[in-house]
Amino acid sequence: MPIVSTSTSAFYERARASMKDLRSQAETLQAQLGSGEKLTRASDDPVAAARLRTLSRLESLSSIDTTNADRANADLSLADSAISNMATTIIRAQELATQAASSTLTDQQRAGIGAELDQIHDDLISLANSRDSNGHALFGGESAGNAYSVDASGNAVYIGTNSTGDLPIGDGQTVARSITGPQIFSFTDASGNTTDVMATVKALSDALKGGSTDPAGAAADALESLKQGIDTLTTGQTVVGTRLAWLDVVSERRSTLTELRTTEEASLGGTDIASTVAQLQQTLTVLEASQASFTKLSGLSLFDNLR
Repeated sequence: MPIVSTSTSAFYERARASMKDLRSQAETLQAQLGSGEKLTRASDDPVAAARLRTLSRLESLSSIDTTNADRANADLSLADSAISNMATTIIRAQELATQAASSTLTDQQRAGIGAELDQIHDDLISLANSRDSNGHALFGGESAGNAYSVDASGNAVYIGTNSTGDLPIGDGQTVARSITGPQIFSFTDASGNTTDVMATVKALSDALKGGSTDPAGAAADALESLKQGIDTLTTGQTVVGTRLAWLDVVSERRSTLTELRTTEEASLGGTDIASTVAQLQQTLTVLEASQASFTKLSGLSLFDNLR
């Protein structure tokens, strides 16, 4: 018949293993409180760890999309401001054309108006060559240099590309970061010819400075072209404003998704402070009780009970 006995060494080994396990639990809980992370390694919860990796990847992609959206927002805001300044400049050209169309003006007065129109022409070229947030042509499409150059006759010539670069802003969506020069300047005049507002201003200036036998008539004709130029510019600004509004919608949606991801990450991998503190206190209490019991039991001897 086998004799089952509990040796002293076995008793010590079990007690040591039990207290080691409790100490390990306490250290793990303390580490969780210190780091704020519930998972110290993927093997703690493989499913949660995999989901956390996915969330981290989505957050990295969202960061890239945010950077692109911020750049698009900056460039479109710059375009909106530049177009507003262009509109103010063209409105002044309309005012001057209205004055020049009056038959009461002298040739010298019209020449003076022509000189101011030359300045307006230069201002429009300068605005058309505005730079984006990266220092590239704002209205030159994907061109790095200027959007417009001036030829030997003083005419503004578009030298940019036909389209602007698109920036990805998440979920497969893109947005054009600006608008090209022809989209805000070019229009079809009353004769059916394609022209632009800068050409209109220059032609009027030349006419008022002696380039036309009927400068008043030229000024009157220019008024309709300038009106078309303002309409084209307004349409372009509307497009820019629509893109800015769309970026706001996308940004709000991205913020909502980021909050949802943060909440899920906290739920999966974050430490519940109240629960973890309670578990730590319980573990330390059990550890302290185990140590006390071990100390008391290890001091007992069979001979103490013999009389």
